[in-house]
Amino acid sequence: MDLTEPPGISVEGADFGYPGRPVLRDVDLRVPPGELTALVGLNGCGKSTLLRLVAGLLRPDRGRVLLGGDDLARLGRRAAARRVALLHQSAPAVPGMTVRQLVRQGRYAQRGPLGMLRDGEDAAVRRALADTGVASWADRPVDALSGGERQRVRLAMALAQDTRVLLLDEPTTYLDLRHQLEVLQTVVRLRAERGMTVVMVLHDLGHAARFAERVVALRDGRIVADGAPKEVVTPAFLAEVLDVAGRVGEDPHGGWPVCYPDHPLTAST
Repeated sequence: MDLTEPPGISVEGADFGYPGRPVLRDVDLRVPPGELTALVGLNGCGKSTLLRLVAGLLRPDRGRVLLGGDDLARLGRRAAARRVALLHQSAPAVPGMTVRQLVRQGRYAQRGPLGMLRDGEDAAVRRALADTGVASWADRPVDALSGGERQRVRLAMALAQDTRVLLLDEPTTYLDLRHQLEVLQTVVRLRAERGMTVVMVLHDLGHAARFAERVVALRDGRIVADGAPKEVVTPAFLAEVLDVAGRVGEDPHGGWPVCYPDHPLTAST
């Protein structure tokens, strides 16, 4: 196992937008090596865009993004993919592709097209299959799996990139509660076992408060709250970040905040 410290992430004064539509405004965010951070906020607040900046898929209009002290703008996409893996919200199904074949796609950044053609399955693929508990399905078609099973396979594909930074964009979307917990518990376990820095976008504030060490909230492209769940998740947080009136209690066993939303504060548009 690699015992070196995983890279930290620094976003410094970052702006990003499209013509006539600013998305992120003057974002400063530092994620220390090995931390598990959750990004939360309303739809359209910039969470996924921020994740794509950190993955090197987008470049800020102003400011910069550093990974382990290196400016991502100076790296190509493939070079960035050798250092940071991003699990997107969704991916199109590939009819007939097996679990093993899909997970192998995660090795492209490390091995390149010739390596993918020349060599078969390597140790990183076998480890990813085993770590996510999908090795027994390796020869099954992906499109024959349930939603929860597919998400674990997609997580295995991200892990096959063999990076020390893992970004997850709404990894529990469309999953039932059992599979949501299964995926999040797997992420927490793998983060500890592999020694990774993890940032994940979550819609469910309850999951963020339970599983993350730190919650960062965005509103209208700006960071409006940042800290340990016990410190930042309050009734005022629910109102300012999520436009919801509600109460916040404490889980009697784990001590993390538990949210009780009562009603929306503004009409949806």
